Amino acid sequence: MPTIEADEVAVMETSLGTIVIEFDVVNAPVHAANFKKLVMAGYYDGISFHRVIPGFMIQGGDINSRDDNPNNDGVGGPGYTIAAEIHNLHKKGTIAAARTGGPGNPERRSSGSQFYICHVDIPHLDGEYSAYGQVIEGMDVIDKIAAAKTGPGDKPIEDVRINRVYMTIKSEL
Repeated sequence: MPTIEADEVAVMETSLGTIVIEFDVVNAPVHAANFKKLVMAGYYDGISFHRVIPGFMIQGGDINSRDDNPNNDGVGGPGYTIAAEIHNLHKKGTIAAARTGGPGNPERRSSGSQFYICHVDIPHLDGEYSAYGQVIEGMDVIDKIAAAKTGPGDKPIEDVRINRVYMTIKSEL
């Protein structure tokens, strides 16, 4: 698994603008390294934010969102889960790993690829999900995505795509 270098950030270019994410490698090193691994493999390129709830969060990371079947969005992943690293708070702009809830996942293992970004502070999720980074640029883009008109399952009526994600050094932005 790759490590995140000092001052390394992810740049997420979406159909509505660019988001820059800084990682918490102290409290969530495995989640941060997994995100970088998927970025380097091009996993997130071309997928969409398949679940958008204004005043709560935007969710992406499902490989199934690349196909033409909207009914399978939200259930895809890379075929593995990640052990919980639950330490951080859910502040506005926090990126955290989605997971299956309930009694079927007592260890609170995270999805291998799906993530959400908090549109606002969400304290009731503190201590429940593995948060591993923070948006440091592009909260206006999060606001635009959160404002998208949605249909059944909180899926945006018009796709909000993640065109490309890449890693860079913050000072080079």
